[in-house]
Amino acid sequence: MRHREVGELMTREVVTVPGDARFKDIVRTLTEHRVSAVAVVDSAGRPLGVVSEGDLLPKSADQGDFLRSLPAPEALEREKAEATRAEELMSAPAVCAGPAWTVAEAARLMEAQGVKRLLVVDAADKLVGIVSRRDLLKVFLRDDDSIRHEITGDVLDRTLRQDPGTVTVEVTDGRVELHGSVQFKSLIPVIERLCRTVDGVVGVTQHLAYAVDDGAPAH
Repeated sequence: MRHREVGELMTREVVTVPGDARFKDIVRTLTEHRVSAVAVVDSAGRPLGVVSEGDLLPKSADQGDFLRSLPAPEALEREKAEATRAEELMSAPAVCAGPAWTVAEAARLMEAQGVKRLLVVDAADKLVGIVSRRDLLKVFLRDDDSIRHEITGDVLDRTLRQDPGTVTVEVTDGRVELHGSVQFKSLIPVIERLCRTVDGVVGVTQHLAYAVDDGAPAH
């Protein structure tokens, strides 16, 4: 089974700024390139962090009506509001992935770190791309025939050595339905679990019969 890799989905032309980039220059860069975040890199092209629109917003909030009664900002927000350079504004350290990472690995890191994007670095830690949550969702645009072919060929035939005539695979809008029968009952959850790991699968429903209940206690 082959999973799509980050290197296939990432954007290679990353918008970057140096650590000493000024606030207005960062805003100008975001606007000109129509992006919501820029990578902050050192002189060797290694990522230091990310400056997003969210990192810049405290500055706008700080310019509100000082006479209005508002809760005191948190210390981090105060620091962001007073910051003027990328190295002061950025969220750091940079959360990075490798080009050979699978979509699942990248998605798990995004969720664990609570970030919307990952910077992609090579073996020398140099920035080579950026991948967003939207990029990772592209795997769900795979057509149904490709998904069915992978499940039939890779999962059932080559991985599990199942006779192709015993299990029928139907895929509609990424939803997989399995019909037919297998030799052992214990094989059914294995088939279902492997089908769920196929890129582009939204859900799996199985209607499989079995010849032998190999989980039943022996008499």
